[in-house]
This record gives sequence, C-alpha cells and structure tokens, in this order.
Amino acid sequence: MTSETHRPLRADAERNRRLVLATAGHMLAERGTAVTLNEIAREAGLGVGTVYRRFPDLQALIDALYTERFTAFLRLATDAEQQDGAGRALRHYLLAAATWRAEDPALEVIIGHASLDRHEIAEMRDELGRHVDGLVERAVAAGAVRPDFTSSDAYNVLYMLGTVADRTEKFAPGNWRRYAEVLLTGFGLEGDPVERTEAMSDAQMRQAVWPERS
Repeated sequence: MTSETHRPLRADAERNRRLVLATAGHMLAERGTAVTLNEIAREAGLGVGTVYRRFPDLQALIDALYTERFTAFLRLATDAEQQDGAGRALRHYLLAAATWRAEDPALEVIIGHASLDRHEIAEMRDELGRHVDGLVERAVAAGAVRPDFTSSDAYNVLYMLGTVADRTEKFAPGNWRRYAEVLLTGFGLEGDPVERTEAMSDAQMRQAVWPERS
C-alpha cells in the first residue's frame, strides 16, 4: 500500500480519492505525464487543496494508481489459480488480464512512470511475478502450453493485445479478442472460445491507423 492509503478514510474523503484516481487515469491516458495536479483537480471538480492533501505531487498519484492496478492484477491471478486444470488457469488469467488492460489505456503510462524502486511497489510487482511464474510453470509441466512458453511470453501477450486495444477500441470495440484467440491457440492454450469478433473493415483500419485523416 502507498503511504496515502495507510489510514481508513471517511466516506466523503474516500469518494474524493476515488474520483481523483479515476480522473487522473483518464487524463494520463490522453496526455501522459504532461498533466498537472491542478488540471486533474479542475477536471474532477474538486479544490486543489483537496487533491494535494492526498497526493503531494504527480508521482505520488501515479504510484497510487500503480498500486490500484496491480492489486487488481493480483486478484485476477489468484482467481485464475482456482480454475480446474493448469492450462485453463493460465488461459483464464491471460484473458482476464487482457480484458482489464483493454479497458485501461493509462496502464502503460502508469507502469512506465511508477517508482519501481520503492519497497511497496517492488514488493507488489514481485508478488505478481511469482503468481504468473506459477501459472506458467504449472501449465508447461502439464503439457497444456508449448514447452518453451515463459512468463515473458505472458507479459508480451498482454502488451500486444493492449496495444491493439489502444488503437482500435474507439472504432472496433473488442476487436483485440480476435487476436487473443489466435495467440492463445498458437501457444497451445485451447479452451472455451473467446467471444468471436469480425475482422476490422477498411474504414475501421483507416480510423485506427490514421485517425487525424478520418
């Protein structure tokens, strides 16, 4: 947990905190770290002092967002571990994590600018790594995935699907699922089919690749 979340907050203070985090996530996705706390406060409809009391600077806010995101990924990993079968467990995690990532275009900005050397953040990152390592190792041992599949493949699958989602979600919602099925099947992770999506049309591709010309 980050220092700003150690003590329970009053209901109204917690609502304001959640509003700041949600607003910051939206603005980071659009503008990256060029955004300021004053702008976040204005967009959230809160006083600047309210934001600064919780987050003394943008770095503290980004670190809080990292903690929030990785808490969610840890929950997805532990949920996946309850699935029957090692292959089903790994597939379940990858699809659940990809869904979460597709809905969160700010994630790459948050990961890229979090204080990864802070003890709390490093500990959370390492804990998630242990869960993912376990899911991968069990699936490989069970022959449920290609024998050369590694944890780095799991991360890169999520990165690729997230990149597709970032570019296409406005024009072809859920299209990333088409490529999720291709990747998972290619690695040998078969199971319940991913929700089928059609290939993007030429018009959608133009919107995704050249949005300023559409």
